[in-house]
Amino acid sequence: MSSSDQSATTIARWVFLLPLCAVLIWAINIVVTRYAVDVISPISISFYRWLIALVLLTPFVLAKVIQHWTAVRANLFKLAVLGFFGMVCYQGLAYTAAQYTTATNMGIINAFIPVFSIVLSAIVLQIRPSLSALLGTMLSIFGLAYVVAQGDIQRVLQGQHIVGDLMMIVAVVLYAGYGVLLQRWRLQLPLLVMLYVQICFAVIFHVPLLMYFGLDDLNMSNISPVVYAAIFPSIIAPMVWMMSIQSLGANRSSVFLNLAPIFTAIIAYVFLQEQWTMYHTIGGAMVLAGILLVQKK
Repeated sequence: MSSSDQSATTIARWVFLLPLCAVLIWAINIVVTRYAVDVISPISISFYRWLIALVLLTPFVLAKVIQHWTAVRANLFKLAVLGFFGMVCYQGLAYTAAQYTTATNMGIINAFIPVFSIVLSAIVLQIRPSLSALLGTMLSIFGLAYVVAQGDIQRVLQGQHIVGDLMMIVAVVLYAGYGVLLQRWRLQLPLLVMLYVQICFAVIFHVPLLMYFGLDDLNMSNISPVVYAAIFPSIIAPMVWMMSIQSLGANRSSVFLNLAPIFTAIIAYVFLQEQWTMYHTIGGAMVLAGILLVQKK
């Protein structure tokens, strides 16, 4: 084998670390979200997250925004809608849900994004799902219901302690809608420019919420989760994920998303002492099997 072939093989092996890295960052972020509810309000961490990300990105992206301003201006409304659903609603609801549920449950529910995307694509984009996608969707829904019910349907019927899970489900539906809108609109803008403008709108949309709920001060107990959220899941993970899609393709990259609930459960067990129970195993297996069916071509 020539040196060039060996080099290409080595690069090919390392490429698979890209989606793993992105998924690990997102999994850690769910655990950080659960931890943060005890030290800072949901609206405060959400605002600080996007404000810090905006400040960090500005020196590198603002010139590109100006360069593409004609296209940006033509799509301002769409970018505002994307920022509202993908950054304000999804993240805000996730931070709020963390007050009422576990990081493990949040990880399992978050894995539902591909399933809800299939449903919304059928409604909004008129994309007819395959038989395997339909079967996978139904199986995943049963698995999710089993996790939310903690294996006891009476718990759901009586509305016991399911507020956080329901809020997380709404958050995931909205984020799936965000993805469907991206696919429908197909904005002809560089990805970093789109990300930056959406973050700008997210910061603006937080202002009236802050006027109503107030803003917590940053201190030594809450600065760590805020900085992590601002840098890793907001900037680094999307960039690494884009590199993964460019190197491996969207389909091969998306398979790695199935590891997110597993990573989340392990990290939550180590750092938050959350327990993995039988209903997590049964419901999680149903969700994972359903998602694999949804992704089957």
